[in-house]
Amino acid sequence: MPIARPAASVALEGFELRVLNVPLVAPFTTSFGTETVREVIIVRALTTDGDGWGEIVTQASPLYSSEYTQGAWDVATRFLVPALLGRGTLAPEDVAPILEPFVGHRMAKAGLELAVLDAALRAEGRPLGEYLGAVRDRVPSGVSVGIQRDPAALVESVRGYLDEGYVRIKIKIKPGRDVADTAAVRAEFGATPLQVDANSAYTLADIETLAELDRFDLLLIEQPLQEDDIVDHATLARHLTTPVCLDESIVSLKAATDALALGAASVVNIKAGRVGGYLEAVRIHDLCRDASVPVWCGGMLETGIGRAANAALAALPGFTLPGDVSASSRFYHRDIVTEPAVLEDGHVRVPTGPGLGVEIDPLALDDFTVAREILRR
Repeated sequence: MPIARPAASVALEGFELRVLNVPLVAPFTTSFGTETVREVIIVRALTTDGDGWGEIVTQASPLYSSEYTQGAWDVATRFLVPALLGRGTLAPEDVAPILEPFVGHRMAKAGLELAVLDAALRAEGRPLGEYLGAVRDRVPSGVSVGIQRDPAALVESVRGYLDEGYVRIKIKIKPGRDVADTAAVRAEFGATPLQVDANSAYTLADIETLAELDRFDLLLIEQPLQEDDIVDHATLARHLTTPVCLDESIVSLKAATDALALGAASVVNIKAGRVGGYLEAVRIHDLCRDASVPVWCGGMLETGIGRAANAALAALPGFTLPGDVSASSRFYHRDIVTEPAVLEDGHVRVPTGPGLGVEIDPLALDDFTVAREILRR
């Protein structure tokens, strides 16, 4: 299901990049660390027809990914932005080919592509969802719950999110905080759709522990092994009844093709930032849909910019499992858009305005900005 109608070209005048430090409503703990502040890069594409916004979803340190804020800032300002400005007039579909010679840095590329895409679609008066191929006007909302103090605290945290209306729970796990935590949540909330996310915390030596999770009727276990352990994931999948879902391993259409061919995953988590942009995300969606492999939209603690784009992506037909497109209030007391995403009967609406369909709150943007640079042609 390729993009039905490409977006119009825009004449680039420059890019503005900002590093933001946005406080989280509560610490968010995974197997690779705890965040209390979301450090993120916001991109504004300056064009002759108006501006467009994007988000580079790197974190402060290279723990989830090899990409991180200062590295993304450096490669964007020194290489990626100059390459795009050197082209001048371009369509959003041109961004990835122009940036392809620069190896890696998919999150930085994705943020720049989204800003150009938003500018082009705003100029056309065309919503991102329509452009990507969305078939729904709202998407079911799951919530990602970080590692808590103990299983009892985890149960109470999950209870709060279910009371808010979330339709699926994902809990983070790591060695020593896996079976007991999962058992506690399943015992308390037996009918709730539940999945676990290991963020690459295990090896095949842990196969017996991971097999214990089979008794909890989970939707899936997400990324149990390291990013490059595709063959080991295939081995693990043969020993589990719980579906294995890949996240960090799926960095491109090629990686997804290889993983499916090897039987390393029966579910795929698609994150646009991780795969290099929303156009590549659509290609992976199409691959999985043709292979009857369910996909869902993962999250990277996005601000209202990335959250709006994720809602549009998650409205494509192959996204048959609830994703991590939660309400803004799950992570932020104050977002940088004027109308943050809210939970309505367990769902988040897909914005219908031009482009991303959200407007920036300039005061919030300025209040959270810790670094800023404008590059012009």
